[in-house]
Parts: sequence; structure tokens; C-alpha cells
Amino acid sequence: MRLLSDITDETMAVLQWGVVIGASLLAAVTDLRQRRIPNALIFPLFVAGLIWAAWQGGLTGAAEAFGACVMVALPFVLLFLFAGGGAGDAKLMGAIGAWLGLRQGLTALLCVAIAGGLFALIRAIGQKKLKLVLTSVLVTVYGFLVSVAGGRALRREDNLADDAPSQDLYIPYGVAIFAGVCAAAAVVWIWGVRWLW
Repeated sequence: MRLLSDITDETMAVLQWGVVIGASLLAAVTDLRQRRIPNALIFPLFVAGLIWAAWQGGLTGAAEAFGACVMVALPFVLLFLFAGGGAGDAKLMGAIGAWLGLRQGLTALLCVAIAGGLFALIRAIGQKKLKLVLTSVLVTVYGFLVSVAGGRALRREDNLADDAPSQDLYIPYGVAIFAGVCAAAAVVWIWGVRWLW
């Protein structure tokens, strides 16, 4: 009987990751074509993630899924508020967190951050604008720290870094999210990183 429950758990996990990988692939394609990730994809993904979590773990599962949504989306919300990141990226990461839960959601968050950093670095080096990008990052971090230390909210229009990078350095972050989610799935399944959290 134990073997049957293990197979069922593994099948459920494959379904869970399959939904997240499929949705992030669709988001990446949409981001490449339209430079946005539509709410029509994100909202149903988020709601389905909460329903999935409630089905798997009841009210506790739904609460954990909502908490994971907030935790996984938070860095992207901060990027949206202070550094000109995309709102669709933040919402997509929240929906992914709802599907994966806190442990695997944080693994996905780390992998997405690494993928995004690598894509940005490659793009900046390829366009010979690495110094410009690094300066922009430093100005953004400095502005954020000053606003936190000074106790006032930094508005997007106050951020000097918004004017620094040119539009030709735009990176469709949906692609980085897809790559990071695929890497996270590999990390979880191949190396069994579940025990790290």
C-alpha cells in the first residue's frame, strides 16, 4: 500500500510541475511576442494553484499556497516598485508560488533569479553596456537604501536608474522565468533538493 501512495504522490508532483512549466512557457512566448504577460494567463493559474493546494492539503494547504505566493512574488514586486521590473513578472511568480508551495517555490525563485541575472549579463556584455547596467543597478540599490533609511517611500519617478538603461537592453523576463522554472524542476527531481528546505 505504501508503494501505491508513493506513485500517486510522484504523479501529482509531475502534474504540478507540468502545469507550472507549461504556464511559464506560454508566458515566455507571450512576453517575447507582446512584451507583456497577460492577466488572462496569470489569474487562472493563481486560482487553480489555490484550488490544487486546498485539494491536496485542505485549508492549511491553501494558506501555505497563499503564503508561498506572497513570498515568491515579493522580490519581483520590489523590482516593479523600485527598478522598473514588470508587474506581469511579479504576478506570474506569485502564481507559480501558489502552485509549488513555499519549499519548491523558493527553489524556483532562486533558479529564476540566477537565470535572469545570467540573461541580463549576457545581453549587457553582448551590447557592450555592462558598465551602464552595473551603474544602474548601483543607483537603484542606493536609492532603495536611502528611501528605507529616510523613512519615505521611493516613487518610481524618483528612481534615477530608470533613465540610465536604454530600451535596447530590454529583456523579456518571461524567458528567464521559464528557464529558471525548468532548472528548478531539474534541481528538485535530479538532485532531490527538497530536504534543503
